[in-house]
Formats: sequence, C-alpha cells, structure tokens
Amino acid sequence: MDFAQNIRNLSTQPLTHQLLISLLKGYKRPNDKIHELISAGVIEPVKKGLYLPSTRISEKRTEPFLLANHILGPSYISFDSALSYHGLIPERVFEVSSATTKASRKFDTSTGTFNFIRMPLPYYSFGIRQVEIGENQNALIASPEKALFDKVINTAGLKLRSKIAAGEYLIENLRMDEDQLKQLDVQAMETWLSDSPKRESLVQVIKLINEL
Repeated sequence: MDFAQNIRNLSTQPLTHQLLISLLKGYKRPNDKIHELISAGVIEPVKKGLYLPSTRISEKRTEPFLLANHILGPSYISFDSALSYHGLIPERVFEVSSATTKASRKFDTSTGTFNFIRMPLPYYSFGIRQVEIGENQNALIASPEKALFDKVINTAGLKLRSKIAAGEYLIENLRMDEDQLKQLDVQAMETWLSDSPKRESLVQVIKLINEL
C-alpha cells in the first residue's frame, strides 16, 4: 500500500508527526519527506507536529471539534461552541472554543480559529462526554450543563446575585430556550458546585432552572 493510500485511509483523522514518521519508516530522512509532502500539497500543516490530509488526497475531512481536541490536550469543546452544538443558543459559532487544564491559548490555522481557555482542576474534569460527530470521529465535548457552567464562569465581570439576574443573562442576553433549560440535569450541576469557580453565580443559575 502506497503512502497516498495510507493517508486516504486516515483522511478523517489528524495526522501527528509521530504517525507520519511511522508511515515513512522506509525513508532515511522522513522529516525531509514531510516537508516535501507539504510543498506538494499532499498534507496541510495545522501547527507544529500536527497535519491534515489535503483535499487532493480525499474529500473526507476531520471535523473541527476533533481537530481541536488534538491541537491542545487535554481539552474538551465547551463555551459557545458546545452551547450551540447542544442547541442551547441560537447563534452559529465560527470560532471553536475549548476548556483545557493548560494555559489559555489561541491558534489561528488554515482551517479556522481555535481558542483554549484554562479551567482549574478538579472542576475541569466534570461533565465531559465523548460524542460521535462524524464517520469514525469522536470528540470530547462538554455536556449542556457543563458548557453552561463554563460560559458563566468565563464571562468576565459577570456576577449573578439573584435568579432574576440569571434569567436576564441566560434568557434575554444569551437567548437560551426555556424549554431546553428545563431539560438540564440540575442534580448533576449541584454536585459540581463545591469545586466550581463563581459558585454563587452558578447557584442562581440553578435556582432559575428549578423555577422554570
């Protein structure tokens, strides 16, 4: 099987430097070959050590959420990206936002902008799901409840001192659907409170949801 066919077979997956080296083990200078493949338009660099098969090789593409998981790890899709994915906010989101345990960073790539926001442990580890987002593609995504918590925590200057203020922020400002909010697992959210930043604001969010 030639190299191009190997890449086609992996066309939905991000290609790490280590993987490419293993596919090019017959070459004396595999790193030179990688540069040659980039110049020839066979693979596309995303960041140092991470590549994608080009559309010349296959029309199948890596989903942005899966790519985000690989650009910086550990991480999971959250904030507006996850809220939109779960149907909690009406807006289409163009920048892919993730939570990470590492320092906050932004990557501007040929496939889009990927924003990573630091969240503390152990709070970070709550409410993460592995979701099938495409053929042979699974990504780590915040549950609707965790994405909502992350959004409140990460909104600078936001302090919700009452359930009325929580309603103004979620329903009027973010235009969240009340029926969708009613479906959230409040019991799970309550178990996260003791380890959550902005605990008092999150308490008001839970009070609001309980009274909808």
